[in-house]
Amino acid sequence: WSAYFTSILADIGIHLPKVLTTVPAEGGLMNLPAMLIVGVVLFFLLRGIRESAGANRVLVFVKLGTIFLFLLLAGPHINPQNWTPFLPYGWSGVSAGTAVLFFSYLGFDSLSTAAEEARNPGRDMPIGIIAALTLTTLLYIAVSAVMTGVVPYPELDTAAPASFVLQKIGLRLGSAIIGTGAICGLSTVLLVMIYAQTRAFYAMSRDGLIPESLCRVHPVYRTPYRITLIVGLAVAFITGFTPIHIVAEMCSAGTIFAFLCSCSGLLILRKRYPDVKRRFVCPAVWLIAPLGFLSCLYIFSQLSAHTLELFTAWFILGVIIYFVYGRKHSHLNAVENESAQ
Repeated sequence: WSAYFTSILADIGIHLPKVLTTVPAEGGLMNLPAMLIVGVVLFFLLRGIRESAGANRVLVFVKLGTIFLFLLLAGPHINPQNWTPFLPYGWSGVSAGTAVLFFSYLGFDSLSTAAEEARNPGRDMPIGIIAALTLTTLLYIAVSAVMTGVVPYPELDTAAPASFVLQKIGLRLGSAIIGTGAICGLSTVLLVMIYAQTRAFYAMSRDGLIPESLCRVHPVYRTPYRITLIVGLAVAFITGFTPIHIVAEMCSAGTIFAFLCSCSGLLILRKRYPDVKRRFVCPAVWLIAPLGFLSCLYIFSQLSAHTLELFTAWFILGVIIYFVYGRKHSHLNAVENESAQ
């Protein structure tokens, strides 16, 4: 988001000092634009889900329009020779790239955190997730094909690739428009991701896994304002002072591990609670869940050693918090212990 924002400002002659757009590890002081957009998102989330959903709906339409405009402007400039060799790093490169960018799937996963605020979650959630996954996959393929067809892939190592591609073919106005659309699109991602994290914490607090006082609901806006502030400030700090590749890989590691837990947990729940009424039943679960688990396990193995070390430390910290606090205060755990006795 910050890269597209600074690129648009540069197109109109405004150049922000590098010290305010670069993290300390890369020679700057902080990434100020990134921190400011988190503050804007935080404001919407504190005001309430209706205001957030309305803003998100508008931004999504702008985002989709921008994607189709990019395909229309850049498509005629494709040079098929740029696709030779195809898959220059082979399937190992595809696997490594998938591992780094797996956090993209958080968008579909985050939809499930809004189940309690959906009118008919048993119907709406599966349709929303599957439809979004299908459409996004097609758009990912189309945009990637056009980008690499117009500009040789080694030159796309930039944080604002769509704008860069149009600048490369001389469409500076188109670059500014696409950059603006990209900002809108990334803003929806920020909105959904931070919202999903606050609702996940809210669900955990109701079970006692984290202190319930953290997720107290605001008397006017009816939002869990305390945990929203905590999450927002943490995200602002991390994004303002941490290199993006470390954040991306750590986020992907956590996402893959969450998917591993989902695939295995699904089978455990089917075995332990076979008679529970389920609004949505995964078809062929004993085939799909193991295949999902093995696929995620393979992708997880493709992460860098440094990322795996950081993830292990983060995971150990989570386990310590669970056994020191969460397990003792979990309402569900207390009920199961009483049932067992």
